[in-house]
Amino acid sequence: QVQLVESGGGLVQAGDSLRLSCATSGRTFSSYAMGWFRQAPGKEREFVAAISRSGGRTSYADSVEDRFTISRDNAKNTVYLQMNSLKPEDTAVYYCAASTLYVSPLARQYDYWGQGTQVTVSS
Repeated sequence: QVQLVESGGGLVQAGDSLRLSCATSGRTFSSYAMGWFRQAPGKEREFVAAISRSGGRTSYADSVEDRFTISRDNAKNTVYLQMNSLKPEDTAVYYCAASTLYVSPLARQYDYWGQGTQVTVSS
């Protein structure tokens, strides 16, 4: 079992930056590919970014490419999402997730999920 706890969300203005963190329990963090997803009110959960076990490979949704950066620190069992140039349309609950498989934009391929952290971007 892996427990995931997100933090770092908040209320910011358009153009600001935020860094989300996802701390995980257990000693096998480096065995999981990690992903970030988000869900806005009335919308389906959507892929944001993912990173491989070693951190050598990343993947991004087109909507966040060049603005968001995913990274991980396997020594700290933590994955991060640096969000720059935030837009009102980035407003959502952000979830981190762990996959025993590989980097994927598909939510169904992730085995463990955090409880989410709210990000609100005002215009």
